Amino acid sequence: MKMQINSRPTGRLLLAGLLLASAPALAPFGARGQALPEPVAGNPIIKDKYTADPAALVHKGTVYLYAGHDEAPARQERYVMNEWLCYSSQDMVTWKEHPSPLNVKAFAWAKADAWASQVIERNGKFYWYAAVEHGTIPGKAIGVAVADSPTGPFKDARGSALITNDMTTEAKISWDDIDPTVIVDDKGQAYLYWGNTICYWAKLKANMTELDGPINKVTTLPKFTEAPWVHKRGNWYYLSYAYQFPEKIAYAMSRSIEGPWEFKGLLNEVAGNSNTNHQAIIDFKGQSYFIYHNGSIPTDGGSFRRSVCIDKLEYNKDGTMKRVVMTTEGVKAAK
Repeated sequence: MKMQINSRPTGRLLLAGLLLASAPALAPFGARGQALPEPVAGNPIIKDKYTADPAALVHKGTVYLYAGHDEAPARQERYVMNEWLCYSSQDMVTWKEHPSPLNVKAFAWAKADAWASQVIERNGKFYWYAAVEHGTIPGKAIGVAVADSPTGPFKDARGSALITNDMTTEAKISWDDIDPTVIVDDKGQAYLYWGNTICYWAKLKANMTELDGPINKVTTLPKFTEAPWVHKRGNWYYLSYAYQFPEKIAYAMSRSIEGPWEFKGLLNEVAGNSNTNHQAIIDFKGQSYFIYHNGSIPTDGGSFRRSVCIDKLEYNKDGTMKRVVMTTEGVKAAK
């Protein structure tokens, strides 16, 4: 059944009837009624803009954070996203903002919606896989942009979409081709995972801009909604994803990037007052990190004005991941 809120359908998109009300946070007042300053806290890590759908890249001792930009005016309950943002850090605490390196307008064939994305490096080039609304083929699509630097500027690498909605017809929705994640395995083979309600995957050619074979499905992910993220640690591959709605993050494990995937359970809970949940997982300076968004910035934060947060990620001896503890304090500076 197709449901939508102000023209944005999703798993994020089952908001109708499920939207959680986010009450305004009230600032404490002093003896004469003056508002006292809010305490400075680690999470969210970006407080002057609303940031969502984080992805992260570790490159030459620096973490590059890429996020969508929630631009909906206060009190307007709809997604407004036209550009992606880029930040960098060498300690996971101090973040430098860079000029926006990519906008929907960079894809001449697209018309709207700078949705979730991921950047990956290969052979000195940086490839940005992004979900947008196609201009002529109804539905969401995935484009690829390329740059010589992790901070861009990025330009369309193909001049056309890599994935369009008419290529995936089993899901009878127009928004199943979203949330791309890319990984290159130890043999140099690149894989693209993406999807909403169905988790798709396909091989990529070495040029990173073309599919190298058929589109496949992962069928062993209970209550898959969207937001796949694939990473490797040791001999295990991990496929985490947004689970159910409102969304939590769950994960599965496999010895092979192509599966079969064994479901392992929940990784984190509903994040703040955001119905959506979207994660990136990285290792940096000996620590694993779980990067996500919530809707916690007062007074207008929520499902349409989200904010990126970071907390520690820890593993058990058998390779399974421990449940993430979401904190206000965030993480300590990496050294």
